[in-house]
Amino acid sequence: MKSKLLILVPIAALGTTAYAQTDSWPTYHGDYSGRRHSSLTQITPDNVHTLALAWAFPTNQTQQVKSTPILVDGIVYLTTPDNLWAIDPRSGRQIWRYQHPPNDAFHIGHRGVAVHGRSVFLSTPDAHLLAFDRFSGKQLWNVEIADSTRGYWATNAPLVIRDHVIVGVSGDFDNLPGILRSFDPATGAAQWTFYSTPPAGTPAAISGGATGGQMWMTGTYDPELDLLYVGTGNPTPVLNGAQRPGDNKWTCSIVALRPDTGELVWGFQVSPHDTHDWDAAEVPVLVDAMLAGADRKLLLQASRNGYYVVLDRATGESLLTTPFAAVNWSLGVDANGQPIPNPAKEPARDGRLVAPDEVGATNYRSPSFDPATGLLIVSAADAYGIYFFKPEHGEYGWAGADYGIHGRGELRALDFATGDVRWRHDLHGGAGAAGVLTTASGLTFTGDAANSALALDTRDGTTLWHVGLGRVGNSPVTYELDGRQYVLIGGGSALYAFALPESR
Repeated sequence: MKSKLLILVPIAALGTTAYAQTDSWPTYHGDYSGRRHSSLTQITPDNVHTLALAWAFPTNQTQQVKSTPILVDGIVYLTTPDNLWAIDPRSGRQIWRYQHPPNDAFHIGHRGVAVHGRSVFLSTPDAHLLAFDRFSGKQLWNVEIADSTRGYWATNAPLVIRDHVIVGVSGDFDNLPGILRSFDPATGAAQWTFYSTPPAGTPAAISGGATGGQMWMTGTYDPELDLLYVGTGNPTPVLNGAQRPGDNKWTCSIVALRPDTGELVWGFQVSPHDTHDWDAAEVPVLVDAMLAGADRKLLLQASRNGYYVVLDRATGESLLTTPFAAVNWSLGVDANGQPIPNPAKEPARDGRLVAPDEVGATNYRSPSFDPATGLLIVSAADAYGIYFFKPEHGEYGWAGADYGIHGRGELRALDFATGDVRWRHDLHGGAGAAGVLTTASGLTFTGDAANSALALDTRDGTTLWHVGLGRVGNSPVTYELDGRQYVLIGGGSALYAFALPESR
C-alpha cells in the first residue's frame, strides 16, 4: 500500500516575511522544514532545456560560493568567508557590500545569512555574529559567538525563531565543547548556550570525557511542537576513541531543543562513540506523513556515517535505520535504531579499510524532499578510506590519520518510508559539493563533480538540462519576480541566475 503524504505547511513567519512565498527564499533551507522544495511551476520538464543565463555576479574572491542565497523584499544576500553582498535579484547589480577585517581564523567556507525585520545577520570565520541594516548595509552590532583564538571558527547560516538568532560554530582541531548560542536580534545580547558536550566537571557532563559535537549546520524547526532540531558534530579527540569511553553523548546526534531556553527535550545518537569523523550535522528534514498505518510527525536524516534514519520528531523514537550507501563499519542496528560499531574497524597502527571514508556518505550538501513522489533526494557517495591510529598520535584534536582511496558520487532518490533507492544519477566523480532543490513542476536541480549545473526529472533522475559553471558548491534556490521564475546556482566563485527566455 502506498504511503499517504501530508504536506508540512510552513505556517511560521520570519520577521514580517511569511515563509514559502514565491517571491522570496527567506532562510537557509527555504522554510523551517528543511525540505528545500519550491511550489513554483513556471520552469517545467518540458521547457527546462531552454533555460538561459539571466545574469551573473562574480565575487572576485578565491573562495568558492558555498552559501545559500537569501532573498527577502527584492534583495539577494550572498556570502563567502568575511564577505556579504546585497544584490538586485533581477539584474545581479550590487547594492552594497561588507568586508570583514582580516583575521587568522580558519576560512573553509560559508553557508549564508539570516534575516529578521530590517536586519541581516552574518557569522564570520573569527566566530563573531554581526547585524546590519539590510537595506543600507549599516552595521548595527557585533558580538563574539566563541573565542576563535581557542580554535573555534564559524561558517554557519544563523536561524531566526521569533526573537532568537540561533547560531553554532565549528572546530575539531582542538578539544573544545560543542556550543550552540542564541542572541537577541535587536541588541545582540546573549540569551542562552546549549552544550552538546558539557564542559568537564559540570553536573550535565555525560560525554565520557569527549569534547566536540560542534553544531555547524543550520537546524530546522517545528512551530507546532515548538522544537528546534540540530545535528551535532563528531567527538574530539577524533580518532583516539580510547580517551573518551562510552557513547560520548551528544556527539554525532540529532537533538531537539526548546528555542526559548536551549533546553534539551530529546536526543538520538546516529553514531555512538564515533571514531571516524562522521558527524550527524546533516539537515534534519521535517515531513508529516503516514508511516506504518499511522499519521506521524517525522524527521528524516541521511547521515554522514552511511545510514538513513527516520525518527518521530515529537519523541525522538527511532522508526527506521538503514544504509543508503556503502557501509562496512557496523555489526548491524540495535533495538534502539543505533548502529553497532564493529571493533575490527577501529583506527589502528597498521590501518583499517572503512566505508564510508572521512568525507562521508553525504556531508554539508543539503538534500531535498519532494512531497509529490515521497522522495528524499541526497547527494551521496560510496567511498572507502584507510584509518590509522597509534598512541604517538596523541590525545588532542584529530589524533590520528586517514587516507581516502576510492569514491563514487551519485545523487540518490530515497523512498522516505523505507530508505530504498528508487533511482541513481552518476555525479561523474567522487563526492559532489552541490546541494539539491526540487520544484512542484517535477524538477530536481543540483551540480555534479564534472563542474556542471543540472536539472533532472524528479521521477527518474533523467538529465533534462546542464551547463558548465565550474564547481557547484552550494544548494540552488528559486524564486519568481514580475512573473518570471529564476534559479540561482553558485559556480566557482560566482553566482549565476537562470530563467526561461523572455517572450518578445
